[in-house]
Amino acid sequence: MSTTPPARPSGGTSYEEVQDSAEFADLRRRFRRFVFPLTGLFLAWYFLYVILSAYAPDFMSTKVFGNVNIGIIFGLLQFVSTFAITMIYARWADREFDPTADRLRDHIESGEVR
Repeated sequence: MSTTPPARPSGGTSYEEVQDSAEFADLRRRFRRFVFPLTGLFLAWYFLYVILSAYAPDFMSTKVFGNVNIGIIFGLLQFVSTFAITMIYARWADREFDPTADRLRDHIESGEVR
């Protein structure tokens, strides 16, 4: 049995033509090269927090000043890192991703596909 997908018939929709275009492939590649590492970094940071909370309670309960301990600081830094990642992504998308996506949309709407 063949594992290759059947070829698309010629005259596919403009969406299929755009999806097969080099410009769309480049857009998807750039998106993945930015988002996947950033997601991995955030997940590693989050799981470090969870693992330390579960397996290093003495470390996490170490007081830094007053009643503020390392666990509270790490927990608050989770929020800070989430907002930072959102801001970084929004700036990257405005600068790198959105202009190409807009060009692709224009190609679809005008019927011009590369």
